[in-house]
Amino acid sequence: MGTSNSPVASALRTSSLDLAREVLRIEAREVEALANRLDQRFTAAVELILECRGRVVVSGMGKSGHVGNKIAATLASTGTPAFFMHPAEASHGDLGMITADDVVLALSNSGESGELLAIVPQIKRMGARLISITGNADSELAKGADVHLDASVSQEACPLGLAPTASTTAALALGDALAVALLDARGFSAEDFARAHPGGALGRRLLVHVADVMRSGEQVPSVMQGAALSEGLLEMSRKGLGMTAIVDADGRPAGIFTDGDLRRAFENGVNVAETKIDAVMHPAPLTIVPSRLAVEAVELMESRKINGLLVVDAQGKLVGALNMHDLLRAKVV
Repeated sequence: MGTSNSPVASALRTSSLDLAREVLRIEAREVEALANRLDQRFTAAVELILECRGRVVVSGMGKSGHVGNKIAATLASTGTPAFFMHPAEASHGDLGMITADDVVLALSNSGESGELLAIVPQIKRMGARLISITGNADSELAKGADVHLDASVSQEACPLGLAPTASTTAALALGDALAVALLDARGFSAEDFARAHPGGALGRRLLVHVADVMRSGEQVPSVMQGAALSEGLLEMSRKGLGMTAIVDADGRPAGIFTDGDLRRAFENGVNVAETKIDAVMHPAPLTIVPSRLAVEAVELMESRKINGLLVVDAQGKLVGALNMHDLLRAKVV
C-alpha cells in the first residue's frame, strides 16, 4: 500500500497546488481586465432592464446555460424579476414564455450558439429587447443584440485551453455586476432581500417579529400582586416558561419571578408557604413590544444575561412572554 510521504505523492501535491494557484490567478486577472474595460454599454444594459415592464429572460447553452441559471436566480433574488429559458426548448414551445415587454439576456462565449441564433429573429419579431454577453464582439449574437457586453478572456485557466473556465467566471462576474447595479438603482434594501428569502437566516432575522414567536393568551404565566409565592410557583410549573409575571390591577407587569430567583429564595431559607411573591420578585422587569424584531429580543436578552422577556402593548399591559427556547425554535438564534 502506498504512503502519502512518498516522493511521487509529494510531487503530486506540489504540482496540484501550483496548478490550482495558477488557475485562480488567471481567473482573477481576467475578471480584473473585464472590470477595467466596462463602458457605457454596461450602463445601457442596466437602463434597458430598468425600463423593462416584463421580466428578464436569461438563456444559454451548455456551460453558458449553467451560468445563465445562476444569473437569473441572482437577478430574481435582488429585485429584478427573471427566469431561465433553455434555448433548445425555446424552439419547441418555450418561446411562448417571452413577451414584448421582456428583455432577453443571452449568453454564449463564442456568440455563435446555433440554438440561440435560431430564436433571435423570433425574439426581435415579438418586440422583446436583447442583451448579449459573449466573448466575441464580431459574432452573430453580439451583432444582433440591442446591447452587447464583452466578456472575452485572453486565455482559459484550463491548461489545454479547452474547458470553459476563465470565460465562464468572467460571464458569471458580469452577471453579478448587472444584478448589483440594478439592485442599487432600484433602492433594493436588506428588508426587500429578506422578503425574497423568507426561509433563509437573513429572512428570519429581518422578518420574524416578537409577536410571531411569543406565548400569548392562556400561555402567558402571570399572577396578581400580593399573591403567595406558592401560587407563583404553581403558575411557573403550569406554563413551563421558567418564570412568571407579577401584574398590577391594570394588567401591567410590576415584577418578574424566575427559576433563578427561586433558587436564591431557597438558599436564603425563604418560607414558600408564608411569603408573598412581591417580596422576592424583580421589580420593574425588562419588557419588549410585539412589533420589535425577534432578533432584537435575542440581543436584549444576551446583553442583560437573561433567558426570558415579558411582552407589553403600547399601554404597558402584559400581552405575551417568550424565552430563549422560543427564539431557538424560530431559528432566530
